[in-house]
Amino acid sequence: MKHESIKKIGIVGAGVMGHGIVQVVARSGYEVLLVDISEEILKKALELIESGPFGLRRLVEKGKMSEEELKACMSRIKISTSYNDFKDCDFIIEAIPEIVELKKKVFSQLDKICKPEAIFATNTSGIMVSELASAVERKDKFIGMHWFNPAPVMRLIEIVRGPLTSDETFEITVELSKKFGKIPIEAKDGPGFFTTRFINSWLAEAIRLFEIGIAGIKEIDDMCKLAFGFPMGPFELMDLIGLDTVYHIAEYIYNETKDEHYSPPITLKKLVLSGYLGKKPNSRGGWYDYYKIKK
Repeated sequence: MKHESIKKIGIVGAGVMGHGIVQVVARSGYEVLLVDISEEILKKALELIESGPFGLRRLVEKGKMSEEELKACMSRIKISTSYNDFKDCDFIIEAIPEIVELKKKVFSQLDKICKPEAIFATNTSGIMVSELASAVERKDKFIGMHWFNPAPVMRLIEIVRGPLTSDETFEITVELSKKFGKIPIEAKDGPGFFTTRFINSWLAEAIRLFEIGIAGIKEIDDMCKLAFGFPMGPFELMDLIGLDTVYHIAEYIYNETKDEHYSPPITLKKLVLSGYLGKKPNSRGGWYDYYKIKK
């Protein structure tokens, strides 16, 4: 199979990453099916794809897309609450929460529904590809395809092969990434791959320095932006990513490596357990909200 034979792409999960990926895929000319558990979630995703802060309407306003192109792009997107509708998809990208057993359960279901030649790509930011691939028979057609938030803007896709991922699957995923206007770079399979293990170390260190009183949250964010040229500081970034996502990944990497350096800081755990998840639906807020800090 060649990347040219990929015609219809399925996305599992309509959250922040899922709907962003759908937007990129549809804009690249592919038919795309988005599946999630409720019509309400799916309709909200469509609204964000069209009119959200990184949506297509913004491109029209900037003169980078015509109204006709926007309508054509939206027409290529179909939504469903049934995994059975993935049966004619050629390439599936999973973008659901970072919970190992949940991802494995979904892939096990898809393995029974999807056609044998369909490729499965997980957008996990840190769970080992070999672990998730254990849930399916098609281990040669299973690969890590780690996108970054916001998906329509960020150019990198971290491509991660499992031990049994075929060269064909790898090459198709790399070529597709290029078709999406992204830059694919390979990383080896391991807890957190490169990007997540690196960024989680930075985020955890920022929290620990705050915990021992070296500097405040806003001060740390400001120093990182001013000293290192980062677009946002670690606490602002955690609010964007989701504190629960940062916590679950830190916990996963720590459990796999048993290296204290990767253990989730207590303050992070405390906020997550208290419902402070960052800029997410049904969240009490993030770091700035909990500590009542003005930006």
